[in-house]
Amino acid sequence: MTAGIAQEDLRRLRWHCRRGMLENDLVLSRFLDRRADTLDRETLEHLNELLELGDNELWDLICGRGDCPDARLIPTLQLLREA
Repeated sequence: MTAGIAQEDLRRLRWHCRRGMLENDLVLSRFLDRRADTLDRETLEHLNELLELGDNELWDLICGRGDCPDARLIPTLQLLREA
C-alpha cells in the first residue's frame, strides 16, 4: 500500500494515465514510478483534474508552453515536470 492511496486506486490511476500521446505516457509513467509511494489525496485529485485535459493541452502545460487553468494544480504540474 502506498502512503496516501490504495493499490486499487493506483491501478486505476495508472490506467487513466494511459494517453494517446507517447510523450504524455512517458512523463506520467515516470511520475508514477517515482512518486506513487508519496501521493496524497490532494495531489491525486489534482492529477485527475489534469488528466481530464486533452493530450495536447496537457503536454503544453507539462512543457511550460501554456498557462495552468487553475492555480491549485500548479504544484502537481510542477511534480510532473520534475519527473
